[in-house]
Amino acid sequence: MLENALIMVSIIFIVNVVYVSLMTVRMILTLKGRTYVASFVSMFEVVVYIVGLGLVLDNLNEIQNLIAYAIGYGTGLIIGAKIEEKLALGYITVNVVSSNPDFNFTKQIREKGYGVTSWYAYGMDGDRLSMQILTPRKYELRLYETIKEIDPKAFIISYEPKRIYGGFWVKHVRKGKLLNPKKKNSDAKMAESKTSIDEKDSKL
Repeated sequence: MLENALIMVSIIFIVNVVYVSLMTVRMILTLKGRTYVASFVSMFEVVVYIVGLGLVLDNLNEIQNLIAYAIGYGTGLIIGAKIEEKLALGYITVNVVSSNPDFNFTKQIREKGYGVTSWYAYGMDGDRLSMQILTPRKYELRLYETIKEIDPKAFIISYEPKRIYGGFWVKHVRKGKLLNPKKKNSDAKMAESKTSIDEKDSKL
C-alpha cells in the first residue's frame, strides 16, 4: 500500500514538472515570436496536463498527491526557465558608455563580429564614447568579457528588443554565427601575404 502511494506521488510530481516546464518554454517562445514552435510544444503540454490533472482528481482524498502536484509545479517553473536560458533565443541590445573616447574601442568590438553603432557623448566628467551593440543572446556573456577586457570601468546597460527590422548585420547573423576573429585574422594575413607576393612578382 505504502509502495503504491509513493509511486503515485512520484508520478504526479514528474508529470507536473514536465507539464510546467513545457508551459514555461511555450510562453517564452510565444513572447519571442516563435509562434509555430510554441504551437507544437503546446500539443505535448496539454496532453501532459490532462494526465497529471486526472491523476490528482482521481485521488483528491490523498493530501500527499496535492503536495506533490504543488511541488512539481514550482520545480517545473525553475526547470523551464533554465531550459530557456540554455536555449538563449533572440537578441540582446547592449548600451556601453566608456570614459575613453577612442573609436578603436568600436573597431575592436566590430572585429569580434558584433554590430556596433557609436557616437561621442558628454558626461559630468568630460567626453565619453557611447555605443549601442546588438548580439545574439548566446554570445551575451562573451560580449561582456570583451568589453571588460578593453575597458574594465565601462558602464553597461542591456535589454532585449521586441522587434528588429533591417540592417545588414542581422541578415548576416541569421545565416550563421558571429564572425570568427581567428578566421578573420587568418584571412587578413593570407591577403597581406598574397599582396606581398604580387608586389615582388611585379618588381621582377
